[in-house]
Amino acid sequence: MSAGTRSEKPAGRFRRLLDRLSSSEEELQSAELQQDAQDAGCTRICDCDDRQIVKVTGTLRHVTLRPRAGVPALEAELFDGSAALDVVWLGRRSIVGIEPGRKLIASGRVSLSHGRRVLFNPKYELRPLGQE
Repeated sequence: MSAGTRSEKPAGRFRRLLDRLSSSEEELQSAELQQDAQDAGCTRICDCDDRQIVKVTGTLRHVTLRPRAGVPALEAELFDGSAALDVVWLGRRSIVGIEPGRKLIASGRVSLSHGRRVLFNPKYELRPLGQE
């Protein structure tokens, strides 16, 4: 077997350990979030298309109050390790438990707004704090 046909990385526990030790904290968190999404049976955010009904999960990175057309709107950025998606609750100034660092599962129809994926008024489920 020639070197060109072999896998670049040897398989096994030792290789995974070396990968983890050489990975940055952000890479490790992204991999963990992607595994959580897969375990929960959710769609990866990077795979979400316009007008598709999806169920996604991840961690809220930013939460802001930003009025839209004179109506209060609570906006949050949900990150699952593959991409980010904006979650917007129209008519809300705050929601208990919606805060940066919190994990949640959200479902609804994806829209594209200014090149970004958005879920408006999604159904959502806060993940238990023990799973943070």
